[in-house]
Amino acid sequence: MSSSRVRQILAEVMAEVGDGLPEQLCRACAVAVPVSGVGLALMTSTGHGGTITATDRRASMMEDLQATLGEGPCLDASNDGQPVLQSDLAATGPARWPGFAAAALDAGVAAVFAFPLQVGAIRLGVLDLYRDTTGSLDRPQLAEALAFAEAATTILLSLQDKATPGEPLHPQLAEAVESRREIHQATGMVSVQAGVGLTDALLRLRAHAFSSERSLIEVAKDVVDRRLRFQPEDDHHE
Repeated sequence: MSSSRVRQILAEVMAEVGDGLPEQLCRACAVAVPVSGVGLALMTSTGHGGTITATDRRASMMEDLQATLGEGPCLDASNDGQPVLQSDLAATGPARWPGFAAAALDAGVAAVFAFPLQVGAIRLGVLDLYRDTTGSLDRPQLAEALAFAEAATTILLSLQDKATPGEPLHPQLAEAVESRREIHQATGMVSVQAGVGLTDALLRLRAHAFSSERSLIEVAKDVVDRRLRFQPEDDHHE
């Protein structure tokens, strides 16, 4: 990949006014590469560390699913240190990630491209690209995606450099970790309460968040704090 292209991406992202750098980078990536949505996840040695940002609700849901199920392209990309390019999820995904593939296909995701963000052996995150049509990335598109992944790595390192002395993570990264923990806990609680699998439990959490016009983390907090309980017979009951 061209280092000049990476510098150009960073310059364009930093010139934007509004949201933080991770949000702006993901939006720019979704425009530059022919995909339907982009997600940026923090990764740790034990797995998915939390969603930093996503361009749309479906991409956010895909990140949540991978973290909750413990399987999916982003985990494999981070573990192997290599991009995972699934151009036809229906053909190859179910055998590799049964739970994730079923939910992703049901949500209309037809292809996934996951790019690890690493410095040596240190896992920082994964840039996930989702598309609602099948098909591979051609050589220029793949080069562009790799450039955005390198730019995302630079941004994560820059954020961490700005962390408050004595704090292990930059606030934006720490928020992703804490949100993941609460969503994961709430999903497990809903799974037990409603007698459904983790995938359906997360779908119920997200459906409730959508219908009540609240964020997923807000609904998860209510479940964890026992202000909201889901029942088998009626999806949710407060």
